[in-house]
Amino acid sequence: MRHWTGMVLCAGLLLGCTQPSDRIFFDGQFYNAKLSRIERQRDVFAVTVRPVSKSLTGAVEAGEYEAIVHCVNNYGSSDIIWTVGPQTPQASLPIANDVLTLQGQCPDAK
Repeated sequence: MRHWTGMVLCAGLLLGCTQPSDRIFFDGQFYNAKLSRIERQRDVFAVTVRPVSKSLTGAVEAGEYEAIVHCVNNYGSSDIIWTVGPQTPQASLPIANDVLTLQGQCPDAK
């Protein structure tokens, strides 16, 4: 898990200064992933990922990556308590209008 944390932290730092040709791909595709806080709580979040039609597996990985970056940057840990996340069966994942929504919470590691 520490290896993942280091990789995510480095990738997150590089993400802000990369060219479009240097984007991070998941399952061979680029996804638009956006994280937003739920109920104004920094630790509770939802991640939307589009377009799911490229690859559901890639979309889930992109959403998980975005969540890990958020938790590492704000709490110093890649631990996440998922409400709807990577372990959710694919048939149960909420997808609407080619957008996947994952939800979780960063445990307060501080």
